[in-house]
Amino acid sequence: MLKTYIAKTETVERDWYLIDAKNQVLGRMACKIAMILQGKTKPVYTPHVDTGDFVIVINAEKIKLTGNKMEDKAYYTHSGYPGGFKKHPVKTWLIKHPDMVTRLAVRGMLPKTKLGNGMLKKLKVYAGAEHPHEAQQPKILEL
Repeated sequence: MLKTYIAKTETVERDWYLIDAKNQVLGRMACKIAMILQGKTKPVYTPHVDTGDFVIVINAEKIKLTGNKMEDKAYYTHSGYPGGFKKHPVKTWLIKHPDMVTRLAVRGMLPKTKLGNGMLKKLKVYAGAEHPHEAQQPKILEL
């Protein structure tokens, strides 16, 4: 009788992957990043253990959105005070905070638990082509 393998947090080996977001469609890229962060691309995937890898995304300012999303899509925030509701069009956020657009797309595809918050911390997003993670020797991942 075979026993099911259950990964332990201490024994998980984490790799670093580098993704160039230039001319990538946001949703399709975010889906693949979420799979890597969760560890679903590994044979040792265990749902209740964070078995995922680190992901570095560069050129986040050069992503593509399909359809009319550049004009229609917006992010909403509320300060908690009366009248504190704000609407932020994605077009302005790509100029001001290009890393947040990618981060929020991936965050929506991860579990809404403490485990999901830990997975999101392994995502490093940079607007330009430079990143400070050369020492980790990331593997270039083509999507």
